Amino acid sequence: MNIIHTDQSSQAIGPYSQAIEVDGWVYTSGCVGLKADNSLSGEDVEAQTHQTFANLTAILAAAGCTLKDVVKATVYLADMDEFAAMNAIYSEYMDGHQPARSCVEVQRLPKDLRVEIDVIARKQN
Repeated sequence: MNIIHTDQSSQAIGPYSQAIEVDGWVYTSGCVGLKADNSLSGEDVEAQTHQTFANLTAILAAAGCTLKDVVKATVYLADMDEFAAMNAIYSEYMDGHQPARSCVEVQRLPKDLRVEIDVIARKQN
């Protein structure tokens, strides 16, 4: 198991890794809309989703992957009424790539954030 870390993403706010790689599979922890210095990217789901994807992109790059390598994504929303806004931005970043995905509404996210996304990616040889 290899621990993946980058300073180009928000830092873990608990006792966990940004991601791990096992046998060519990369598993990210939940990424949120915090900047690399852990400051808030913005109050709305749009700003936070953009920052979440910036963080995911940086973590995947540190693991030798891109968003095109993602095979599964899980999206957690604080309010399902924000689904359309998040989904539009998600589609921009995935650019036609359609991995399996789940999206659920949760009662509360850390730091009262609006969105959290974790992914599983397959490293290409």
